[in-house]
Amino acid sequence: MPVHRLISTVMGSTLLSRSELQEFSQLAADAKMEVILTPGPRATWDIGRQVATPEGALSGIRFRGADQLAYVIADIRRSIDLGFRGFLIVDEGLLWALNELRKIGEIPKDVKFKVSIFAGHANPAGAKLLQSLGADTFNPVADLTLPMISAIRKAVDIPIDIHVQLLDSWGGFIRFYDCPELARIAAPCYLKIEPGTSISSLYRPWVSPDSLAFFGREKVKQAGIVKELVEKNYPEAKLSGKGPSDLATPKP
Repeated sequence: MPVHRLISTVMGSTLLSRSELQEFSQLAADAKMEVILTPGPRATWDIGRQVATPEGALSGIRFRGADQLAYVIADIRRSIDLGFRGFLIVDEGLLWALNELRKIGEIPKDVKFKVSIFAGHANPAGAKLLQSLGADTFNPVADLTLPMISAIRKAVDIPIDIHVQLLDSWGGFIRFYDCPELARIAAPCYLKIEPGTSISSLYRPWVSPDSLAFFGREKVKQAGIVKELVEKNYPEAKLSGKGPSDLATPKP
């Protein structure tokens, strides 16, 4: 079962030492897997607490002030130096700044930026905006209908990341049987599997390594089920093989 993309260090790559990141980079390179690293710090760790309130969270988790913007860019640069070539972005302003740095060679041209579901985009205009700002791939909100996703595909040509299983705290749905049609209307696309109760319960750095290993095995098993359904119901679909050339595979 080829696994192409790893959305990683969800609580922030700041919490990993250089030696841990180096080991991770080498493991992913050897396995020919793309790593989309989640940088930190992020808004939920900042001293500002509006984002921590039920209504304040509606205004998004953008970075507060120039210092926080500088910190997250520094964290991304640290990971680039260790070989990583893909990063998860939640802030459109940060995306613009990173793309400008990439244009002038301050960030390598082969670095890719994936816009997170946390950015909250849900329509073709938003998708077009993200592509114009430098997004190489993006994850719209997870509860879009098939026609809504089809409309986004008509607006942009970058890959779309689509949740086909979602955490309970975000709605808790499973749409495996939609996957054949998703492949038909949304390709090129990635199908994202994220089971569990909540982000906090699964991705905090103090979660047991044994629990994370079990979680990883379950996700691969469910990806295999999705593969079977697509092959049976839409045999024309093409699954990328192991390590295709367009992945942001680390270069340690």
